[in-house]
Amino acid sequence: MNIDPMMVLASFGIGIVVGLTGMGGGALMTPVLVLFFGIPPLTAVSSDLVAAAVMKPVGSFVHLRRGTVSLGLVKWLVVGSVPSAFCGVLLMRMLGDGEQLQHIVQVALGVALLIAATGLAVRAYMRLLERAARRDGTAEPLPVGPPRVKPRILPTIAIGVVGGLVVGMTSVGSGSLIIIALMALYPTLKANSLVGTDLVQAVPLVMSAALGHIFFGDFQLALTASLVIGSVPGAWLGARVSSRAPGGLVRRVLAFVLLASSLKLLGVPTLTTGFALIALALAAPAAWMVVRHRHGFPALASRRRRAPRAAVPERLAS
Repeated sequence: MNIDPMMVLASFGIGIVVGLTGMGGGALMTPVLVLFFGIPPLTAVSSDLVAAAVMKPVGSFVHLRRGTVSLGLVKWLVVGSVPSAFCGVLLMRMLGDGEQLQHIVQVALGVALLIAATGLAVRAYMRLLERAARRDGTAEPLPVGPPRVKPRILPTIAIGVVGGLVVGMTSVGSGSLIIIALMALYPTLKANSLVGTDLVQAVPLVMSAALGHIFFGDFQLALTASLVIGSVPGAWLGARVSSRAPGGLVRRVLAFVLLASSLKLLGVPTLTTGFALIALALAAPAAWMVVRHRHGFPALASRRRRAPRAAVPERLAS
């Protein structure tokens, strides 16, 4: 079994991002394997999911010990996601084989990354609305202690079904798409409870998808070992420094990278991709400042340093 040092190094860096933000595992690892290491899309998805099945339980155990997991939500999410994740692998196999299958996986991955990048922007906006409501006294009080919410059974199962299919086919979604859907469906859940619930439900989800790819995908042990060796210590290091890192900035960079990766995977020409990214880099900060101002926040989040009393909410605003 040959371990690729460059792949270990790349997965270490991605692990740090995952530890910092709780997002971006499959959304970053799989396109890096495809675009920079020339790994066939199906092989990249298969190996990344098996590696994720090894890593996911670590963070989930931490949240279980801290009591930041809504087990009721986990139960209904898993009811939908576990069978659909396995079926997602079978569905992908039914769509073709050889080069045709690789193309289908690559396009599906590109679309999933585009949705994930959009979801990050939606997540930031929803948090801004939530902070504005709390500031104005119109928000519902957050629960104290372990998260207690009444599950909305059918919508929760539907989130699991859709998320499971996407993860099974692309390895993207267990840490990005599902958590955004949970934010919209259960707005009273605190941020750490959202993350904890998403992490715990992702364990059986990813294991189901990984099992499907071991049987029907293109799993390669040496590739998976390289990913695990790099990403596990990277995620641990990222989690250790997460309290001191500018998480908001990291998430913005992550969204930018996801968009760039999705455009390349969808076959957009390099010149067009470059112009699109430059336009976004120029327009997005100005648009975000306008949105912050309209909701009563300083246009620049860095202004919080001048107002000590606003330090806590403004730190969350980043």
